[in-house]
Amino acid sequence: MNIIIVDDDPLICKSLTLMLSKEPDINVFGTANNGEQALKLCEQCLPDMVLMDIRMPKVDGIQATRLIKKRFPNIRVMMLTTFQDKPNIEMALKAGAEGYLLKTDRIIDIASKLRMLTQGTAVMDSEVLKTLTSPQIPSLEHLTPREKDVLDLVTQGFTNREIAENLFLSEGTVRNVLSVVMDKCNVKNRTQLILAVMGNNNDFKS
Repeated sequence: MNIIIVDDDPLICKSLTLMLSKEPDINVFGTANNGEQALKLCEQCLPDMVLMDIRMPKVDGIQATRLIKKRFPNIRVMMLTTFQDKPNIEMALKAGAEGYLLKTDRIIDIASKLRMLTQGTAVMDSEVLKTLTSPQIPSLEHLTPREKDVLDLVTQGFTNREIAENLFLSEGTVRNVLSVVMDKCNVKNRTQLILAVMGNNNDFKS
């Protein structure tokens, strides 16, 4: 498997090259520090795969992926980044990336997943999959103080009756408030609402 490594941090490029080159079936053709260099390197050596970072100067990883897949559709692209937010994941996949890994993965796991990708299997880090499957919601800052109070008790597992007793409200009022909160957060049930709070923990606490 012939690969190139693309990252704007020379130390990361060097480290990945040293570690992955120890694998008997992986040959690192070269490294690039931005998407523009990556495209030129692909033109020169036609690798089997590109290990691609996202945030880089000149041409970022998502733009580079789009350009590479357009010109060289047979070259597979594996994103390797610190970003695991849904917008970046979705943009990378739409650009043509077949895999998405995080830099927190062990080298041995990265090597294994590169092999899987060469066999035609789309590869996603488990944390990336969680991000993709969790509900996409806006910030919780737009909730009123009462809505936040109700939501706080929901996340603690309180029933509507218990919430009503704690906040000195009627159960009907609690149901109405929860309905408004769910609409604002674009979720359909309590489970998704709790996941929303977990995913927006800093906004909720503020």
